[in-house]
Amino acid sequence: MFISQAYAQTAGAAPGGDMFVQFMPLVLIFIVFYFLLIRPQQKRMKEHRSMLDALRRGDRVVTGGGILGTVVHVGTDDEVTVEIGEGVKVKVLRPTISSVVAKTEPVKGDKGGGEKPAAEAKPANGMQKLFGRK
Repeated sequence: MFISQAYAQTAGAAPGGDMFVQFMPLVLIFIVFYFLLIRPQQKRMKEHRSMLDALRRGDRVVTGGGILGTVVHVGTDDEVTVEIGEGVKVKVLRPTISSVVAKTEPVKGDKGGGEKPAAEAKPANGMQKLFGRK
């Protein structure tokens, strides 16, 4: 006959051990995906959430659309007022702020939520230099 004795002996055995061996690669793939993809993404989301919770007036931020601005007012809800130019203020949703470029230092002796921006000199852009305006 063409069937060896060793193969014939395992043909009638219980499939419990084979099932574990079959699912082992799937379990290993899930573990690799968890440590290489899922866990780092959760860590980044947690850091982004803590960065948004620590926003305060005077912080330089970058919105999701790439607009640079300075936080003027942090509302109690999900709205943040950002000044993107002289006298140009826009309200943006807090989750759309992608990063904080520069943090302001809290004012000494300030207790609580009364945040004040640190004094910073506004750099002159090219048009202001061209026309000599300050």
